[in-house]
Amino acid sequence: MHSEPKTPAKPVAGKLRIGVIDAARGVALLAMALYHFTWDLEFFGYAMPGLTAAGGWKIFARCIASSFLFLVGVSLVLAHRDGIRWRGFRRRWAMVAAAAALISVVTWFATPDSFIFFGILHQIALASLLGLALIRLPWLATAVLAGIVVAVPFWLRAPVFDQPWLWWLGLAPVNPRSNDYVPLFPWFGAVAFGMAAAQAAIRHGLTERLARLEVAPPFGWLRFLGRHSLAFYLLHQPVLIGCVWLAAQLFPAQAIPPQARFTQSCQTTCGQTRDAEFCAAYCACMLGELEASGQLSKLFSASPDAALRSQVSDAAGYCSAAVESETPEEPTP
Repeated sequence: MHSEPKTPAKPVAGKLRIGVIDAARGVALLAMALYHFTWDLEFFGYAMPGLTAAGGWKIFARCIASSFLFLVGVSLVLAHRDGIRWRGFRRRWAMVAAAAALISVVTWFATPDSFIFFGILHQIALASLLGLALIRLPWLATAVLAGIVVAVPFWLRAPVFDQPWLWWLGLAPVNPRSNDYVPLFPWFGAVAFGMAAAQAAIRHGLTERLARLEVAPPFGWLRFLGRHSLAFYLLHQPVLIGCVWLAAQLFPAQAIPPQARFTQSCQTTCGQTRDAEFCAAYCACMLGELEASGQLSKLFSASPDAALRSQVSDAAGYCSAAVESETPEEPTP
Protein backbone atom coordinates (compact mmCIF):
# COMPACT_ATOMS: atom_id res chain seq x y z
CA MET A 1 0.00 0.00 0.00
CA HIS A 2 1.48 3.27 -1.10
CA SER A 3 0.91 6.48 0.84
CA GLU A 4 0.21 9.67 -1.04
CA PRO A 5 3.11 12.11 -1.23
CA LYS A 6 2.86 14.92 1.28
CA THR A 7 2.63 18.46 0.02
CA PRO A 8 4.83 21.09 1.61
CA ALA A 9 3.15 22.71 4.58
CA LYS A 10 1.89 26.19 4.03
CA PRO A 11 3.24 28.86 6.30
CA VAL A 12 1.08 29.63 9.26
CA ALA A 13 -1.07 32.51 8.11
CA GLY A 14 -0.83 34.39 11.36
CA LYS A 15 2.95 34.32 11.12
CA LEU A 16 3.17 35.21 7.45
CA ARG A 17 6.10 37.56 6.85
CA ILE A 18 6.02 39.48 3.61
CA GLY A 19 9.43 40.72 2.51
CA VAL A 20 8.18 43.55 0.30
CA ILE A 21 6.24 45.02 3.22
CA ASP A 22 9.36 44.95 5.39
CA ALA A 23 11.28 46.63 2.56
CA ALA A 24 8.55 49.29 2.20
CA ARG A 25 8.84 49.98 5.91
CA GLY A 26 12.59 50.34 5.46
CA VAL A 27 12.05 52.95 2.73
CA ALA A 28 9.68 54.87 5.05
CA LEU A 29 12.33 54.80 7.79
CA LEU A 30 14.97 56.22 5.45
CA ALA A 31 12.60 58.98 4.36
CA MET A 32 11.93 59.77 8.01
CA ALA A 33 15.67 59.96 8.71
CA LEU A 34 16.10 62.37 5.79
CA TYR A 35 13.37 64.63 7.15
CA HIS A 36 14.82 64.55 10.68
CA PHE A 37 18.30 65.33 9.34
CA THR A 38 16.90 68.41 7.58
CA TRP A 39 15.13 69.39 10.81
CA ASP A 40 18.45 69.07 12.64
CA LEU A 41 20.13 71.35 10.09
CA GLU A 42 17.38 73.90 10.64
CA PHE A 43 17.64 73.58 14.42
CA PHE A 44 21.38 74.33 14.35
CA GLY A 45 20.98 77.24 11.94
CA TYR A 46 22.24 75.64 8.73
CA ALA A 47 18.83 75.79 7.03
CA MET A 48 16.24 78.53 6.77
CA PRO A 49 13.98 78.87 9.85
CA GLY A 50 10.61 77.25 9.32
CA LEU A 51 11.83 75.19 6.35
CA THR A 52 10.56 71.80 7.55
CA ALA A 53 7.28 73.16 8.92
CA ALA A 54 5.87 74.37 5.62
CA GLY A 55 5.62 73.72 1.91
CA GLY A 56 6.99 70.56 0.36
CA TRP A 57 8.81 69.48 3.50
CA LYS A 58 5.56 69.61 5.48
CA ILE A 59 3.82 67.47 2.85
CA PHE A 60 6.82 65.12 2.84
CA ALA A 61 6.57 64.70 6.62
CA ARG A 62 2.86 63.91 6.44
CA CYS A 63 3.40 61.38 3.68
CA ILE A 64 6.08 59.64 5.75
CA ALA A 65 3.86 59.47 8.84
CA SER A 66 0.87 58.29 6.78
CA SER A 67 2.84 55.53 5.06
CA PHE A 68 4.41 54.35 8.31
CA LEU A 69 1.05 54.18 10.09
CA PHE A 70 -0.57 52.53 7.06
CA LEU A 71 2.03 49.77 7.29
CA VAL A 72 1.32 49.44 11.03
CA GLY A 73 -2.29 48.65 10.14
CA VAL A 74 -1.24 46.17 7.46
CA SER A 75 1.13 44.38 9.83
CA LEU A 76 -1.46 44.25 12.62
CA VAL A 77 -3.93 42.38 10.43
CA LEU A 78 -1.33 40.01 8.97
CA ALA A 79 0.05 39.15 12.42
CA HIS A 80 -3.35 38.34 13.94
CA ARG A 81 -5.44 37.24 10.97
CA ASP A 82 -6.05 33.76 12.46
CA GLY A 83 -6.56 34.95 16.01
CA ILE A 84 -4.88 37.42 18.29
CA ARG A 85 -1.45 36.16 19.32
CA TRP A 86 -1.59 37.69 22.78
CA ARG A 87 1.91 36.79 23.91
CA GLY A 88 3.58 38.40 20.90
CA PHE A 89 1.17 41.33 20.97
CA ARG A 90 1.80 42.13 24.63
CA ARG A 91 5.55 41.93 24.15
CA ARG A 92 5.53 44.20 21.09
CA TRP A 93 3.06 46.65 22.63
CA ALA A 94 5.10 46.94 25.83
CA MET A 95 8.23 47.74 23.80
CA VAL A 96 6.45 50.45 21.77
CA ALA A 97 4.79 51.97 24.86
CA ALA A 98 8.10 52.02 26.76
CA ALA A 99 9.84 53.64 23.79
CA ALA A 100 7.09 56.27 23.57
CA ALA A 101 7.47 57.05 27.26
CA LEU A 102 11.25 57.31 26.84
CA ILE A 103 10.82 59.77 23.96
CA SER A 104 8.52 61.93 26.11
CA VAL A 105 10.96 61.99 29.04
CA VAL A 106 14.02 62.76 26.89
CA THR A 107 12.32 65.53 24.90
CA TRP A 108 10.85 67.02 28.09
CA PHE A 109 14.39 67.74 29.26
CA ALA A 110 15.81 68.57 25.81
CA THR A 111 13.02 70.82 24.47
CA PRO A 112 10.47 71.38 27.25
CA ASP A 113 8.50 73.95 25.25
CA SER A 114 7.81 71.48 22.44
CA PHE A 115 8.36 68.06 24.00
CA ILE A 116 6.76 65.02 22.37
CA PHE A 117 3.76 64.08 24.50
CA PHE A 118 1.86 62.23 21.76
CA GLY A 119 4.07 61.45 18.79
CA ILE A 120 4.08 58.62 16.29
CA LEU A 121 5.10 55.95 18.83
CA HIS A 122 2.29 57.03 21.15
CA GLN A 123 -0.09 56.81 18.19
CA ILE A 124 1.17 53.32 17.30
CA ALA A 125 0.69 52.12 20.89
CA LEU A 126 -2.89 53.43 21.04
CA ALA A 127 -3.72 52.35 17.48
CA SER A 128 -2.50 48.82 18.20
CA LEU A 129 -5.02 48.52 21.03
CA LEU A 130 -7.87 50.07 19.05
CA GLY A 131 -7.01 48.06 15.97
CA LEU A 132 -7.66 44.76 17.74
CA ALA A 133 -11.36 45.62 17.71
CA LEU A 134 -11.31 46.07 13.92
CA ILE A 135 -9.47 42.93 12.82
CA ARG A 136 -12.65 40.89 12.30
CA LEU A 137 -14.57 43.64 10.51
CA PRO A 138 -15.19 43.42 6.76
CA TRP A 139 -12.60 45.47 4.90
CA LEU A 140 -15.21 47.90 3.59
CA ALA A 141 -16.48 48.69 7.10
CA THR A 142 -12.92 49.32 8.25
CA ALA A 143 -12.31 51.62 5.27
CA VAL A 144 -15.48 53.61 6.01
CA LEU A 145 -14.44 53.98 9.66
CA ALA A 146 -10.99 55.14 8.52
CA GLY A 147 -12.57 57.82 6.35
CA ILE A 148 -14.68 59.02 9.28
CA VAL A 149 -11.62 59.27 11.54
CA VAL A 150 -9.79 61.35 8.92
CA ALA A 151 -12.82 63.62 8.40
CA VAL A 152 -13.66 64.27 12.08
CA PRO A 153 -11.11 67.09 12.67
CA PHE A 154 -12.58 69.08 9.78
CA TRP A 155 -15.94 69.52 11.54
CA LEU A 156 -15.53 68.67 15.23
CA ARG A 157 -12.72 70.96 16.43
CA ALA A 158 -13.89 72.95 19.45
CA PRO A 159 -12.45 74.92 22.41
CA VAL A 160 -13.72 72.24 24.81
CA PHE A 161 -10.95 69.97 23.51
CA ASP A 162 -8.25 72.55 24.19
CA GLN A 163 -7.28 70.98 27.50
CA PRO A 164 -3.88 69.31 27.98
CA TRP A 165 -5.47 66.01 28.99
CA LEU A 166 -7.48 66.00 25.75
CA TRP A 167 -4.73 67.05 23.34
CA TRP A 168 -4.12 63.42 22.36
CA LEU A 169 -7.47 63.51 20.52
CA GLY A 170 -6.31 66.19 18.06
CA LEU A 171 -9.55 68.19 18.14
CA ALA A 172 -8.39 71.47 19.72
CA PRO A 173 -8.90 74.58 17.52
CA VAL A 174 -5.12 75.08 17.36
CA ASN A 175 -2.64 72.22 17.58
CA PRO A 176 -0.45 72.35 20.71
CA ARG A 177 3.25 72.91 20.22
CA SER A 178 5.24 69.70 19.88
CA ASN A 179 8.15 68.44 17.80
CA ASP A 180 6.10 65.38 16.83
CA TYR A 181 2.33 65.59 17.19
CA VAL A 182 0.38 62.59 15.82
CA PRO A 183 -3.00 62.59 17.62
CA LEU A 184 -5.81 60.05 17.36
CA PHE A 185 -7.75 62.16 14.85
CA PRO A 186 -6.95 62.07 11.96
CA TRP A 187 -3.90 59.80 12.18
CA PHE A 188 -5.62 56.63 13.37
CA GLY A 189 -7.34 56.81 10.00
CA ALA A 190 -4.05 55.90 8.30
CA VAL A 191 -3.74 52.78 10.48
CA ALA A 192 -7.35 51.82 9.76
CA PHE A 193 -6.83 52.29 6.01
CA GLY A 194 -3.83 49.95 6.25
CA MET A 195 -5.97 47.40 8.09
CA ALA A 196 -8.69 47.68 5.43
CA ALA A 197 -6.11 47.13 2.68
CA ALA A 198 -4.76 44.02 4.41
CA GLN A 199 -8.27 42.67 5.05
CA ALA A 200 -9.15 43.15 1.38
CA ALA A 201 -5.88 41.51 0.32
CA ILE A 202 -6.59 38.47 2.49
CA ARG A 203 -10.14 38.20 1.20
CA HIS A 204 -8.95 38.21 -2.42
CA GLY A 205 -5.92 35.95 -1.86
CA LEU A 206 -3.30 38.62 -2.50
CA THR A 207 -1.18 38.12 0.61
CA GLU A 208 0.21 34.78 -0.56
CA ARG A 209 1.13 36.37 -3.89
CA LEU A 210 2.90 39.19 -2.11
CA ALA A 211 4.73 36.68 0.10
CA ARG A 212 6.15 35.02 -3.01
CA LEU A 213 7.66 38.28 -4.26
CA GLU A 214 11.38 38.41 -3.69
CA VAL A 215 13.26 41.51 -2.61
CA ALA A 216 16.20 41.98 -4.97
CA PRO A 217 19.51 41.13 -3.21
CA PRO A 218 20.90 44.70 -3.50
CA PHE A 219 17.91 45.89 -1.46
CA GLY A 220 17.88 43.10 1.10
CA TRP A 221 19.15 45.54 3.72
CA LEU A 222 15.87 47.47 3.41
CA ARG A 223 14.04 44.35 4.52
CA PHE A 224 16.40 44.00 7.48
CA LEU A 225 15.82 47.66 8.34
CA GLY A 226 12.05 47.23 8.19
CA ARG A 227 12.17 44.24 10.53
CA HIS A 228 14.03 46.32 13.15
CA SER A 229 12.05 49.53 12.78
CA LEU A 230 11.73 50.33 16.49
CA ALA A 231 15.47 50.12 17.12
CA PHE A 232 16.15 52.29 14.06
CA TYR A 233 13.57 54.86 15.18
CA LEU A 234 15.10 55.18 18.63
CA LEU A 235 18.71 55.35 17.46
CA HIS A 236 18.69 57.35 14.22
CA GLN A 237 17.85 60.80 15.60
CA PRO A 238 20.40 60.80 18.46
CA VAL A 239 23.06 59.75 15.92
CA LEU A 240 22.01 62.38 13.36
CA ILE A 241 21.67 65.24 15.81
CA GLY A 242 24.97 64.25 17.42
CA CYS A 243 26.71 64.45 14.04
CA VAL A 244 25.22 67.86 13.27
CA TRP A 245 26.13 69.09 16.76
CA LEU A 246 29.71 67.97 16.23
CA ALA A 247 29.83 69.76 12.87
CA ALA A 248 28.42 72.87 14.55
CA GLN A 249 31.33 72.86 17.02
CA LEU A 250 33.83 72.77 14.17
CA PHE A 251 32.00 74.90 11.60
CA PRO A 252 29.35 76.99 13.37
CA ALA A 253 26.46 78.26 11.27
CA GLN A 254 26.29 81.98 10.66
CA ALA A 255 24.25 83.65 13.39
CA ILE A 256 20.94 85.09 12.22
CA PRO A 257 19.60 88.19 14.04
CA PRO A 258 16.28 87.55 15.83
CA GLN A 259 14.49 90.01 13.54
CA ALA A 260 15.60 88.22 10.37
CA ARG A 261 15.00 84.81 11.92
CA PHE A 262 11.46 85.71 12.91
CA THR A 263 10.66 87.32 9.55
CA GLN A 264 11.91 84.31 7.58
CA SER A 265 9.94 81.86 9.72
CA CYS A 266 6.81 84.03 9.71
CA GLN A 267 6.78 84.53 5.94
CA THR A 268 7.44 80.84 5.26
CA THR A 269 4.48 79.83 7.41
CA CYS A 270 2.19 82.62 6.24
CA GLY A 271 2.96 81.92 2.59
CA GLN A 272 1.20 78.55 2.79
CA THR A 273 -2.20 80.24 2.96
CA ARG A 274 -1.79 83.87 1.89
CA ASP A 275 -0.11 85.86 -0.88
CA ALA A 276 3.33 87.47 -0.60
CA GLU A 277 1.98 91.02 -0.23
CA PHE A 278 -0.24 90.11 2.73
CA CYS A 279 2.53 88.08 4.39
CA ALA A 280 5.09 90.86 4.09
CA ALA A 281 2.73 93.35 5.78
CA TYR A 282 1.52 90.84 8.36
CA CYS A 283 5.01 89.72 9.39
CA ALA A 284 6.23 93.32 9.58
CA CYS A 285 3.31 94.10 11.88
CA MET A 286 4.02 91.05 14.04
CA LEU A 287 7.68 91.97 14.30
CA GLY A 288 6.78 95.49 15.36
CA GLU A 289 4.35 94.26 18.00
CA LEU A 290 6.84 91.79 19.47
CA GLU A 291 9.66 94.32 19.54
CA ALA A 292 7.45 96.99 21.11
CA SER A 293 6.45 94.60 23.90
CA GLY A 294 10.01 93.35 24.36
CA GLN A 295 8.94 89.77 23.67
CA LEU A 296 10.98 89.03 20.54
CA SER A 297 14.03 87.67 22.34
CA LYS A 298 11.81 85.57 24.64
CA LEU A 299 10.14 84.01 21.61
CA PHE A 300 13.36 82.15 20.80
CA SER A 301 14.09 81.14 24.38
CA ALA A 302 14.24 77.51 25.39
CA SER A 303 10.80 77.52 27.02
CA PRO A 304 8.37 80.32 26.14
CA ASP A 305 5.58 80.30 28.73
CA ALA A 306 1.81 80.29 28.28
CA ALA A 307 1.59 84.06 28.79
CA LEU A 308 4.00 84.69 25.93
CA ARG A 309 2.11 82.34 23.64
CA SER A 310 -1.09 84.19 24.53
CA GLN A 311 0.54 87.53 23.67
CA VAL A 312 1.74 86.17 20.34
CA SER A 313 -1.76 84.92 19.59
CA ASP A 314 -3.25 88.32 20.42
CA ALA A 315 -0.68 90.06 18.23
CA ALA A 316 -1.45 87.67 15.39
CA GLY A 317 -5.15 88.45 15.62
CA TYR A 318 -4.51 92.20 15.70
CA CYS A 319 -2.05 92.17 12.77
CA SER A 320 -4.25 89.94 10.66
CA ALA A 321 -7.22 92.24 11.13
CA ALA A 322 -5.08 95.35 10.58
CA VAL A 323 -3.59 94.10 7.32
CA GLU A 324 -6.95 92.87 6.08
CA SER A 325 -8.50 96.30 6.66
CA GLU A 326 -5.71 97.98 4.69
CA THR A 327 -5.88 95.57 1.74
CA PRO A 328 -8.01 97.08 -1.02
CA GLU A 329 -10.74 94.84 -2.37
CA GLU A 330 -10.48 93.85 -6.00
CA PRO A 331 -13.20 95.46 -8.14
CA THR A 332 -15.97 93.12 -9.13
CA PRO A 333 -16.72 92.86 -12.87
